[in-house]
Amino acid sequence: QSTSSLGDRTLLLPERYDGCVVPWWLYLEDAAVFLSFNLLTKSWFFFFFVVSQVVHIGAQKEGEEGCVPGFQVKEYQVEYNGGFQKDHPLTQVFFDDCAGNEGLAFEVSHPDFQVDEEMNLVARRDMMDSGTVMFIHGVNEQADDMAQVDIVGAPPRSPQTLREILGLGQIQPYRSKRALFAPRMHVNENMEPPFPKVIGTVMSPGMENDHIFHMTGSGADQDPKGVFTINRVTGEVSVSQELDREAISSYTLEVSVTDLSGKLVEGPVALLVDVNDQNDNRPIFKETRYAGEVLEGSPTGTVVMTMTAEDADDPRLQNAVLRYNIVRQSPDKPSPNMFYINPESGNIVTVISPTLLDRETLPTTQYELEIVAQDMKGRDVGLTGTATATITITDKNDHAPEFTHSLFQANVDEGSTGVAVNLTVDDRDDPATGAWRAIYSIINGDPTQNFEIQTNPDNNEGMLSVVKPLDYESVVFHTLLIKVENEDPLVPDVGYGSSSTATVHITVLDVNEGPVFFPDPLQVTKMENIPLGSFVALLNATDPDVLQSQSIRFAVLRDPANWLSVNPVRGTVNTSANLDRESPYVHDNKYTAIFMATDNGNRPASGTGTLVIHLEDYNDNAPYVHPSVVRVCEDTKDSVVIVGGRDRDIHPNAGPFKIELGKQPGLEKTWKVSRVNNTHAQIMLLQSMKRANYQLPLVVTDSGLPPLSNSTEIKVQVCTCKKNRMDCSSAGSVCSNLMMLVLLLVSVVCVVCICLL
Repeated sequence: QSTSSLGDRTLLLPERYDGCVVPWWLYLEDAAVFLSFNLLTKSWFFFFFVVSQVVHIGAQKEGEEGCVPGFQVKEYQVEYNGGFQKDHPLTQVFFDDCAGNEGLAFEVSHPDFQVDEEMNLVARRDMMDSGTVMFIHGVNEQADDMAQVDIVGAPPRSPQTLREILGLGQIQPYRSKRALFAPRMHVNENMEPPFPKVIGTVMSPGMENDHIFHMTGSGADQDPKGVFTINRVTGEVSVSQELDREAISSYTLEVSVTDLSGKLVEGPVALLVDVNDQNDNRPIFKETRYAGEVLEGSPTGTVVMTMTAEDADDPRLQNAVLRYNIVRQSPDKPSPNMFYINPESGNIVTVISPTLLDRETLPTTQYELEIVAQDMKGRDVGLTGTATATITITDKNDHAPEFTHSLFQANVDEGSTGVAVNLTVDDRDDPATGAWRAIYSIINGDPTQNFEIQTNPDNNEGMLSVVKPLDYESVVFHTLLIKVENEDPLVPDVGYGSSSTATVHITVLDVNEGPVFFPDPLQVTKMENIPLGSFVALLNATDPDVLQSQSIRFAVLRDPANWLSVNPVRGTVNTSANLDRESPYVHDNKYTAIFMATDNGNRPASGTGTLVIHLEDYNDNAPYVHPSVVRVCEDTKDSVVIVGGRDRDIHPNAGPFKIELGKQPGLEKTWKVSRVNNTHAQIMLLQSMKRANYQLPLVVTDSGLPPLSNSTEIKVQVCTCKKNRMDCSSAGSVCSNLMMLVLLLVSVVCVVCICLL
């Protein structure tokens, strides 16, 4: 909302009263009424003001080289001759937006007047009441300006304005203090020197000789300072430098009138200055190069990509309205117009027919387009910007792979594995894509699955390999039927033909093969500890080369314990040492040896076979007691320990074990051994003994046939036990044992007996 003052009446532009928006020209009508009153009372001031404006306008038109958008004449006069006839031209106004006046519209403050297509001011109807002044507002995208028309000799209008009908005349006491009027002004950007240049005039009909104009705000006394100045006497507003609309598009200033002492007389009122856009910015693409792709055979009109540019000029004007065009296509074959760009949206679409958009027949798979964006809707006067679009014609699987030969042949040594032959194919589709990569399969001739085929990723060849050795003596020739397909499915109108299959002949070459053991491994069961030279097994090896007469000789290849020997001709295996089931070379009761058989061919060949001997147990290991050291408390209430029997033999030559005291006399009075289960026994101290170490003799017997017994001793530490703690610290210092105690007692008895004798 902007305000102005006219004499002693305040003018608000525009304003709402009781929900109604009052048009701007109603205020101007009030202003015109007041101006008429002031012209009658102060005719000398008005005459000076009008003359100065006319002189200024003429000087401005002669002095400025550039076009200033808006009314070229700001004030007009019409003689009043008692009334006006409908559609009769009163005067012609002069308006130029410097761009052809497209979309120009006029608005007259008096509702019964209008500006026709010839820019003539005419009455809408026959009328007599026109008032003494009216205003014309001209506007389009390029310009926005206002002119004044004075009706010379006309009587004042009757009070029939909307303001008067709404009863708004009561606000006159508040408006009567101000008469300052600042019309909206326009200035072109990029104006050429010299500066300053006058762009408009602020009017104050109540101006006195001791009154001066002031202007403040951004662009005057605030940053950017000094852009606009005002003539303190005439109210002329001037621009002092070249402007850039893209930096600042409009300025809002305030204008006031003071006396020479600085006392405010009128205002302040708002002054809005619009910077008119000039076409000084080229369209700019975000990137210099764009990339797109389109599938071969795509229908005409397929959108490939979109390219858009930006223009920094005013988007409301044609200065920033862009149009796009393709100016160059490289290469220009098979047609220089394979693509089209929508001038407004920038969408690039295909123009070439689907049949010609064939990747395999085009001279290249990439086309480069030079795109031009031009403002001013693409007119010749518009500025341009360019970018490059690279369009790649992508492949679809419209060509089936074909073998280069219908028959492939290879020779393979029997018994060998590996690649036998490489199969080559041609495919016209794009390499390194699923439409080009081949998948091979064997569809006939390999019932035992001796072959497999894989694709070489580097050259797309099929590598046919032998995965199970072939036997010359069984089959000499193999005939395989191979099929090739693509990873991606073919398009519906293309299929696989006879060229997508090939035949492979494999010839097996005879090779001297080594003897083969049967069975392998050979498994036998023997008792350990059999006599030296005992028969163990008979090796059986045959020569696969049945068409040749060759002899076979046997030898020991691996015998970890050196227990075996073999007859080189007959292949009989005998013992050369005792077979010991408990040996570290025996695992899980099995002993393993490896033998070799060699033929006498031109190039001797050999084969190996395995002999596994399952060893049966013989009761050849006496049992023993574990643990060998136990602890008991000197207090007989807690003097109990558990010991167990162990045996290196296995069932039935191991447990159950029988554990009992040794045969020394008197042991049963101090110790007691009782059975706990098949493998363990309990040792109990029957009376308190001095804390010391004692050797307790025991006898342990296994369950073998015949059973084996072992007389052994365990170390018993008698310790002090208190509160769940066992103290055996001094037990090691006592060196006596139960046997020494018994001998000492026997010696004392013998001495006594001798003395008695």
